[in-house]
Amino acid sequence: MKIDPWSSTTYQDYTRLRDEFGIQEFSDDLWKDLPHPHRLLRRGVVFGHRGFEMIHEAIQRKKPWAILTGLMPSGRMHLGHKMVIDEVMYYQSLGADIFIAVADIEAYATRGFTLEETKELAINEYIANYIALGLKPEHCHIYFQSRHQDVKDLVFLLGKKVNWSQMVATYGFEGSTNMTHIFSPLVQTGDILHVQLEKFGGVRPTLVPVGVDQDPHIRLSRDIAQAHRLYNITVTKDNKIGVFVKVDEHVKELLDAAEKILRTLQFFDLKRITDYKAIYINTAEEADIPRIDEALAHIEPALGGYGFLQPSSTYHRFITGLTGEKMSSSKPESAIFLTDTPEEAKKKIMNTKTGGAVTLEEQKKFGGRPDECMIYELFLYHLIEDDTDLKEIYDSCKKGKLMCGLCKKRAAEQMEKLLIDLEEKRKTAAGKMQEYLK
Repeated sequence: MKIDPWSSTTYQDYTRLRDEFGIQEFSDDLWKDLPHPHRLLRRGVVFGHRGFEMIHEAIQRKKPWAILTGLMPSGRMHLGHKMVIDEVMYYQSLGADIFIAVADIEAYATRGFTLEETKELAINEYIANYIALGLKPEHCHIYFQSRHQDVKDLVFLLGKKVNWSQMVATYGFEGSTNMTHIFSPLVQTGDILHVQLEKFGGVRPTLVPVGVDQDPHIRLSRDIAQAHRLYNITVTKDNKIGVFVKVDEHVKELLDAAEKILRTLQFFDLKRITDYKAIYINTAEEADIPRIDEALAHIEPALGGYGFLQPSSTYHRFITGLTGEKMSSSKPESAIFLTDTPEEAKKKIMNTKTGGAVTLEEQKKFGGRPDECMIYELFLYHLIEDDTDLKEIYDSCKKGKLMCGLCKKRAAEQMEKLLIDLEEKRKTAAGKMQEYLK
C-alpha cells in the first residue's frame, strides 16, 4: 500500500494499514482510565497510534505535554476537519499545551494558493470556527508557517539528517516534483518538533492527532527526532540494556552526564566502556527504556543537543462523504461545511446515501446496514453523545424497526441546531482572534 498525504484517497482497510506501516492498535487500556473519555476514543474512531503510551503516562501523572496539529487553508471547513478539533479540545481539557500550525507553505506548495489567500481562509473559515466550537485561548498558540522564523530556522538545521533517498522512499517524489513541495514536509517536521525547544516549553511528550493519510509526516518526524539525539538506548545482543553516545565529540562528558542520570534513576550496577561510548545497565529491563530515554532527553539541550522525544500520534478513521467518497472541500456535494445554512445542510442530508434496503418492505424484513450508512456516521462522529442512544439507533436499524427517513429527519434537526449555534458564536470570534494569534 502507498499513503499519499495530498491525495483524495479514501482508506478503508485500517487493519491492513496498521500491519503494513507498523501502526499500533489503539486498545481500550489506552483510553478507558482517562477522565471522561471522548466519544471518538471510546467508539473506535481513533483506531491506531504511535507511542501514545507516553501521552497516557503524562496525563495520568499530570506531567507537561503538548499537542501539535495543523490546518490546511485550502477550502472551507467541514465535519471531517471538526473531528480533529474535537479531539484537540478534549486533550486541552486534560492539560495539554496546544499548538496549531496554519500550513500556508504547504497550501502554497501543493494546492496553488497564495499566502494572502491562505491567510484569509485560515482566519475567517478555520480559526473563527475553532473559537466557535469552544477552543480555549489559554495555553493555545496558533501561527502561520510562513511567519514563524523559529520553525523555518529549525527546519534548515534538521534537514541535514535527511537525504533525497529518504524523501523519495517516504513520499514517492519524482524528478518533476517542485522543490517547494519537497520542502513542505520538512516544514511540518519543524512544526511538530519545535514545541520541544526551550523557548516553547522544552522537552516533553508531544501528540499529533491525524488521519492516516498524514502518517508519512509522522514517520519522517520520528526518524528526524531520533537522528538528532545524542544518546541511543537499546537492548544488546546479550539482552542487556545499553546507553550509547551517538556522536564522536565530548564522549567522556556525555558518559559522565548519563551515568549521573542513571544513578539518579536508582541504577547502580553499571559497566562503563568509554572506548565503546557505552554504559551497560545490568539491572535494567526493556520496560525501563522509555523512562531512561526521557530522562536523558531532558539533559541533552544542556549538552549541545535537542533532546527531542519522538512525537506520538493517533490515527482516526475518515468520516465518509455524503456521496460515499472521502469528505472533501473540493467536492461540495460530499461535505457538510460548518458555514452551510441549515437549509443547505438539510438538503444534503435528505439526499444522502444510507444503508437502508431498496424498499420499505425489504427494510422491515431484512433490516438496514448502519455500518454502511452516512447518516449513522453523522450520529457516530458528531451528533449523538450518549452511547446508549447511539446503540439503540444501531440495533433498531439492523432489526428493520427504524426507517431511513426518520434518521434523516433527526440528523437534519440536530445539524440545524449545531450550525445555528456555530453561526451565533462566530459573530463574536473576530473580537477574540488576537488572543489566539498572540
